[in-house]
Amino acid sequence: MAVSAPVGIDELLERVRSGYTRVDAQEAYEASRAGALLVDIRYQALRERDGLIPGALVVERNELEWRLDPQGSHRAAEATGHDLRVVVICNEGYASSLAAASLHALGLHRATDLAGGFQAWRAAGFPVALP
Repeated sequence: MAVSAPVGIDELLERVRSGYTRVDAQEAYEASRAGALLVDIRYQALRERDGLIPGALVVERNELEWRLDPQGSHRAAEATGHDLRVVVICNEGYASSLAAASLHALGLHRATDLAGGFQAWRAAGFPVALP
């Protein structure tokens, strides 16, 4: 088995993002209104500082796969099946890309992420609940 050459994070992001279509804040908002699950993976200090997206499921990044695997024993009630539309949201749209790719590997083929993350959501004027 051949070992592939190491890649930097910029190339890795480009590779994983080529596997799905990212959404902007408007598309994320519309998707949530149509039943998509918004998943906020930001850590607690950022949520406390900047607020929350009303209705978003908060799952810290280190628990994401366990909570969203529809076959997992630790799944969230919202993890209803592999056809679930999921929009992963981090602070600025980087970690969420890697998270969305991980969800694809679990069979959640409609998973995507919000380009620009929570900061793009807030800048677009969409609802934010203060902590």
